[in-house]
Amino acid sequence: MRTVDIIAKKRDGKELTEKELNFLIQGATDGSIPDYQLSAWAMAVYFRGMTDRETALLTLAMAESGEQMDLSRIHGRKVDKHSTGGVADTTTLILAPLVAAAGVPVAKMSGRGLGHTGGTLDKLEAIPGYRIERSVDEFINQVNAIGVSVIGQTGNIAPADKNLYSLRDVTATVNSIPLIASSVMSKKIASGADAIVLDVKTGQGAFMKTLEDSVKLAQSMVAIGSEVGRETIAVVTDMDEPLGHAIGNALEVKEAMQVLRGELRDSPLHKLSLLLGAHMLVLGGKAQAVDEAVPRLQSLIDDGSALAKWRELIAAQGGDPRAADQPDLLPSADYVEPVAAPKEGYLASVAAEELGLAAMHLGAGRATKDDSIDLAAGIVIHKKSGETVQQGELLAELHYNKKAQKEVEEVRSRVLEAFHIAERPNAAKPLVYATVTRNGIVYSRNEGEA
Repeated sequence: MRTVDIIAKKRDGKELTEKELNFLIQGATDGSIPDYQLSAWAMAVYFRGMTDRETALLTLAMAESGEQMDLSRIHGRKVDKHSTGGVADTTTLILAPLVAAAGVPVAKMSGRGLGHTGGTLDKLEAIPGYRIERSVDEFINQVNAIGVSVIGQTGNIAPADKNLYSLRDVTATVNSIPLIASSVMSKKIASGADAIVLDVKTGQGAFMKTLEDSVKLAQSMVAIGSEVGRETIAVVTDMDEPLGHAIGNALEVKEAMQVLRGELRDSPLHKLSLLLGAHMLVLGGKAQAVDEAVPRLQSLIDDGSALAKWRELIAAQGGDPRAADQPDLLPSADYVEPVAAPKEGYLASVAAEELGLAAMHLGAGRATKDDSIDLAAGIVIHKKSGETVQQGELLAELHYNKKAQKEVEEVRSRVLEAFHIAERPNAAKPLVYATVTRNGIVYSRNEGEA
């Protein structure tokens, strides 16, 4: 079998076989296929696409290129949740204890942040003492003991995907739906989940900017999950503006704790957490329908069960459980600088990507995977789209330390540009646009409804 023939076949729009895809992925894993040929194949896929069967076979080959987690020793049906990346999105920190408190085991492996989107591991490391590295046995035993564990991904999960992504990143082939879908799903499948809930972001601050492309990506990932025997559902949600008010690791942990304490009720972050959690309960066999699961999850927040499970999780992974109730124990910045509205009017939009990049320049995120981050740095948003603002009123606060002082003026300008103040309010956008299952697409009628 020759790589050049596989490239030519895909260039001509033909479907690749299982043997051909396995050959490619083996070569991407062991280095036997040179980068220039893998890049040529990725470009052919970019222009020609892949069938659902091809994408599923590619995903399986990538999942099988490294270690595959066997979570069969964990009691119950394991449901994983994945977001395609957003700004001020702390749903994982809320969902892990909340869903575990409802009786669905949460065995989650997460990653670090890169660019304008935050990473769950970085946020957890803002909690004093929290250990993200656990052996497989420790991971499984903890989930069986308390129902939840959130750790870092092992170094050998889907190594072929890591190699291919690094090539796609420098050959303008990242934005390919079958390649994105197989990248995400290969890691989810290798991580051992029985079922998967996907939060597919759409809009200015998302990877997929249009609703059409976001729905296509959701359909592709759901089709892969169905093809390989993992029940999968995707919720397409808005990322034109930040989901929560906090951008930055310790700041986002504090906001997640507010939701778990029953504060911020009816905020977008609270609503989406309940919706995603409800889908997890349905897939986990603990509820018959989303409408039944949402109030049950809310009751676990109201009676303190979710917060108690959060304390358990922190303690089980070496952290200080007092941090669940005392946010002052988390890292805090030496400087907090206000950003005021330059004029009065209506807040027409709040650009998520611009604010995410601004927070990154304060030290809250990474431009490259090797960059260090400042766990205390970030931005707190005080106004959301649709609200009225007066000249001089507080729009946001910049949290930073001495290392970022030279960046502050540039960041301030960037933050001001992210807040668009107009004479008239814009129509409110929905939080949830669509729900995608193997049976089709249901478009939402109202905000937060799927």
